[in-house]
Amino acid sequence: MSVVVVAGGTDGIGRAVALQRLAAGHTVVLVGRDPVKADAVRAQAFQLGAGERLHFVHADLSLLRATSRAVEHIRTAYPSVDAVVLCARHYHSRRSVTTEGVEENFALFYLSRYLISHGLVPAMRRAPRAVVVNVAGPGAELSVVRWDDLELRRDYHGGAALGQGGKLNDLLGVAFTDQHGPAGPRYVLIHPGVTATGFSGTYDTATLPHIRAMQQNAKPVSAVLPPILAALDDPPADPLSAFVEGVRLRVDTAGFDPRAARRLDELTRKRLAALHLDLHEDLGDS
Repeated sequence: MSVVVVAGGTDGIGRAVALQRLAAGHTVVLVGRDPVKADAVRAQAFQLGAGERLHFVHADLSLLRATSRAVEHIRTAYPSVDAVVLCARHYHSRRSVTTEGVEENFALFYLSRYLISHGLVPAMRRAPRAVVVNVAGPGAELSVVRWDDLELRRDYHGGAALGQGGKLNDLLGVAFTDQHGPAGPRYVLIHPGVTATGFSGTYDTATLPHIRAMQQNAKPVSAVLPPILAALDDPPADPLSAFVEGVRLRVDTAGFDPRAARRLDELTRKRLAALHLDLHEDLGDS
């Protein structure tokens, strides 16, 4: 029986993954900000006869100190973690800044995944075949990254923020496997395609009709689970891999440039240091 951490597991794809893992006999740790939604997942878990194997860690993942506390709690409660699934993101039509002074997409879609990925490495190293599955959007060109304005203070657009976030997660995967080496956890980037449950967000009147049209043609969550479950059941042998709707991408292309990944990692560490986060604690001791 393995321990699976699902960040953003009270909705959508994360919720479906959590319930499937519970049904398969695993222990699931949900991380999210809404206890009411967590209770709804728990009710389903009890219907599966798996309620005692579901645990909820309350954390607003757009707040980095809350994310760090959640990571520390998981490391203490679960010395060995077999898998981490990263799903949380939220569309903002208008630029929004957290109470910590960080642009919300950058905080939730990228920085929280950075902290969780690196922070749980000590626990994952104790598992035989640990894997991080980052449900993001691999494959975009590096040109979507605004290196001089990562938090989009100028010319903000919600779609551009999520597009950049997907590429930042690509580079997170590259830097992660570079830092933790071939013996570290596998890192799998997955773009499931447009999914009916994948539209969490606040939309302005110009954007909403487009979203409604996308929802009508979106795939049900059951159709996008197979690549995610495959990565959890049998992690790829390569340290880093990427898939778009089940099709494997090459990760030795310009879009996964190690120099860009190192540049982003350095900028990330500086940003976290400016927020007075203890990097040694939050990024583990590996």
